[in-house]
Amino acid sequence: MKELFWRTVAAAVGVWVADALIGGIAVTQVETWWQQLLVYLVVGLVLAIVQLFVKPLVQALTFILYILTLGLFGVIVNALMLMLCSWLTGHFSWGITVDGFWPAAVLGGIVVAIVSSIVTVLLPRPRQERR
Repeated sequence: MKELFWRTVAAAVGVWVADALIGGIAVTQVETWWQQLLVYLVVGLVLAIVQLFVKPLVQALTFILYILTLGLFGVIVNALMLMLCSWLTGHFSWGITVDGFWPAAVLGGIVVAIVSSIVTVLLPRPRQERR
C-alpha cells in the first residue's frame, strides 16, 4: 500500500511538471489550491495504477520491439500509458487531457518518466517488514 502511495506522489509530480511544460497536456483547473492538489493526486493515482497493471502486460507483449529498438519503444509505451490515463479520466469532470500522440503524449511521457524517476530517488523508500 505504501508503494502505491509513493508511486502516486511521483506520478502526480510528473504530471504537474508535464502540465507546466508541455502545451498539449492539460489538467482540469479548479478553484482552490487543495482541490487542485487533489486533482493531481487522483490523476497520479490513475496513472500509477495504469503503470502498475497495464504497462507490464504491454511490455511483455511487445518485448521483441524493445529488443529491436534497443529500448526506445519504451517512449512509445509511456506515451500510450499517458493517453490511456487521459481516456480513463476523460469520463469524469476532472482529469488530464492529452492533445494527440505526437508531440504531446510522447513528450509528456518522457517528462513524466524523468520527473517520476527523480522524485522516486528523492523520496524515502518504504521499509519492508521483516518476519
